[in-house]
Order: sequence, then structure tokens, then C-alpha cells
Amino acid sequence: MGTVLRGLVPIGDCAWQLPKKGAMRVPGVLFASAELVQAMDAKVFEQMANVATLPGIVRASYAMPDAHWGYGFPIGGVAAFDAEEGVISAGGVGFDISCGVRLLHTGLPVSELRDVRERLADLLQARIPAGVGSRGRIRLSPSDMDAMLEGGARWAVDRGWGEREDLDHVEERGCMDGADPTAVSERAKQRQRDEMGTLGSGNHYLEVQRVQRIFDGAAAARFGLVQDEIVISIHCGSRGLGHQIGTDYLRRMALEAGRHGLQLPDRELACAPIRSVTGQAYLGAMRAGINCALANRQMLTHLVREVFAMLWPSAPLRVIYDVSHNTCKLERHEVDGEQRLLFVHRKGATRAWPPGHASLPEAYRDTGQPVLIGGTMGTASHVLVGAPGSEERAFASACHGAGRAMSRHAARKRWRGGEVRDGLAGRGILVRSPSLRGIAEEAPEAYKDVDAVVEAAERAGLARRVARLVPLICIKG
Repeated sequence: MGTVLRGLVPIGDCAWQLPKKGAMRVPGVLFASAELVQAMDAKVFEQMANVATLPGIVRASYAMPDAHWGYGFPIGGVAAFDAEEGVISAGGVGFDISCGVRLLHTGLPVSELRDVRERLADLLQARIPAGVGSRGRIRLSPSDMDAMLEGGARWAVDRGWGEREDLDHVEERGCMDGADPTAVSERAKQRQRDEMGTLGSGNHYLEVQRVQRIFDGAAAARFGLVQDEIVISIHCGSRGLGHQIGTDYLRRMALEAGRHGLQLPDRELACAPIRSVTGQAYLGAMRAGINCALANRQMLTHLVREVFAMLWPSAPLRVIYDVSHNTCKLERHEVDGEQRLLFVHRKGATRAWPPGHASLPEAYRDTGQPVLIGGTMGTASHVLVGAPGSEERAFASACHGAGRAMSRHAARKRWRGGEVRDGLAGRGILVRSPSLRGIAEEAPEAYKDVDAVVEAAERAGLARRVARLVPLICIKG
């Protein structure tokens, strides 16, 4: 089907196989164009192969078009494990548990921003706590913390941070079952006590965006996307709590690996049998981290609504969808003609249910799941929709963003934050951030071409493009 490229054998349009070798139990499969493959760090292929050696892995070790080097698993990695004989890996979820994107519909034409863009940017910056160590409006008591970890966005709505109908368009309807607050360390809870309703730092952001192009008119209409209208993207996760859960359990899994007879090619692949005490404890803690992220995005939604109400009292700010991209979830998939329960790790990868899937909200059942792809503050974000056949290709998974092309350290050496901010302002993109260093680290040129990434995902049959969104205002940590 074509020429071998960097050890990968082409198996379809934008699909490549890394053949089994050594201790690999299954092959690797990478979804990307030839150009994206050529530009990838070789560490991605090494990590794909390492993941393929883990016990209980099913079908293949996958990587998405935005894949880059991560901790243990590549970022953009997907791997499913047998529910009885497989393992669960904290590195296969990532430190920012349930980091994800929520997209809000405003119904406002972009012309509404003409005279108030600067004021809106300033109001959002004043209202949305952002940056390292940022603190929210409330401080959770121990009992409130546990209730939040069990209840997720439902807890936030019950506390007045939103509307009940918001939950209809949130993954898991706003609450991940099986969360176990007792499996979360006191250190993790302490780190989160003041951080609810905060944006965080790194690649997290809140953007006011314009719907710049529609690719799929029918799906766009179902989602409420109209060209040249304003939408809002919120990209953040579980903050300090998720990071501490990852730290705690990676250490515990590494210490116990020998006892479970696990021979790991890389210490960063620390994992535990799913049915072990540690595996079940991590699962409960990770699910609590998912609920923390869902509650956090729900609270940020409420804060954004308060700001918009100052300028447009009648703008409803409806939730289009909220989906995570750092999770491990128990799902039923067909493998070799048999329905099996699998624990699907998605690290820097988005679940992308196809049309007709029972887990979809009723409003999207015949369309497919909205897949929200975050871009950079100077390029674009995308809305995709799960494609028919995506379950067979990669357990109904798609990319999650552009993917870094260089490290944060390299970006800081190359760009100054003030210059990046001013250059974006010259293009009509207002950036508000407490950290010029953070702006330099997140320079648009430090990332891959997000348009090339989503085009590759579409060509590979993972998801279809629906709309392209461009930034107007970006609040960064």
C-alpha cells in the first residue's frame, strides 16, 4: 500500500502500523498524514511499542494525529485492556485527570463585540481566576470536598453553579459513577480546597471564539453552530487534585510492580492489575478526579454567564457539549465479533461515539458525539463529530488538540511573552494572562498545525469536521 515510513507500514489513508516485535503483545497503530509522521518525535513510536507490551491489551496500541512524547504513554495515546486480565495505568490517563473542553453557545453575532471587546476581555480576566496557584471564590470543607468528588457537575448545579439542563450535554451527564473520595489522599484534597472554579495554567484557557467556517451544515445546525456567531470554549481539568492523584498512584504502582509480576520496559509505565487492590483504588480516585474536573468546568461556566449577563442579559449561554480527554473508562466494544468489557485509556485523546450510540444525548443520537478539539490562542479550534466505524478503528477515539511541536523550555528560549501577546493583538486576538512566561510557552508556533491534525483524523475515519473556530479573546493562566 505504500512505502514504509520511519518503521511504520501504511494500512490505509492516514493509518500506519508499527509491526509487533520483541515483547509487544499487539501491533501499534498511528493515525496521521505522512507529513505529520515525518515531523513526530521518535519517542512516540517507542512509547507506542512499550504500551503494546502491557498485559491484557486488546487489538492495538493506538496514537492519534496530534501524538507527542508523554509520561509513559504518548500524549495522544489510546489503549484498551481486558476488564478481568488487564492493567490500569496512571500514566495512561495523565496527571491532569479529565482535562477537557466545554463549548458554550451564545447566539450572538460577532458584530456584538465591535464596541465591547476590550471590556469583555477585562471582565473575564477579572472574574476568571487563572494561573499557577489561582484560588476560587469558595473554600471547600472536608465534607464539601467529598460531596464534590462524588457528585461532579451535578454537585455544582445543586449548589447553584448552573442549570439542570446543562447536564444533558455533559459527558456522563455530569457525574462519573464509582468515584471513591476515600481513595484520594488528603494532600490531593488540600491542594484542591481553594482551586474550584479556577482555570489553571499551562495550555488551559477560556476563549471567546468566532465560528469561522462550517464543514457539515446538518451537524452544525444540530449543535447550534452558525457562521460568524460567538461561541465560548473552556479548556481545563482537575487542577492540583488530579496531579496529586497521578503522583500518588504512579509511585504506588511502581513500588508494587514486581509483586504483581509486571516486567515494565519503562518505569513511567507503572501500572497495576485492574482487579488488584491498588488498581481498584486508583480507579476510584481517578473517577473522583473526573468529577472534580466536571465540577470545575461547570463552575467556570457559571462565572462566564455572570460576565456575559453584564453586557447581554438575554444571552442564554447554552452548553453544546463537555468532553474530557484524559480518562480511563469501562466501555463495551466489539472485538473479533465478540462484545467485551474493556478499560479504555485515552491520554490526550477524545472519546468520539458514532451516530446511534446509546450513550449519546438524545439530541445528538442520530448525529454523533461532538468532538471538541482545542487549538492555540493564535490559530483555531475545531468541532468534529464521531464517525461511523470509529469504534472499529480506535475504540471510538479521536485527537484532542494540535499537539506540541516543541517543549515549553524551547518555546521560552525562542519567544518573549510580551512580543507574542502584542503580535496577536495586532491580528485582533486579545490575550489576558497573569504570566508573560506562560504566554511564551504557549506561543502558537510551539504547536503542530491543528488544521492538518483534524484533517488527518477525518481522513482516517475517526471523526468528521463540523466547524472551525477562531479566537477573539483568550484568557490564559
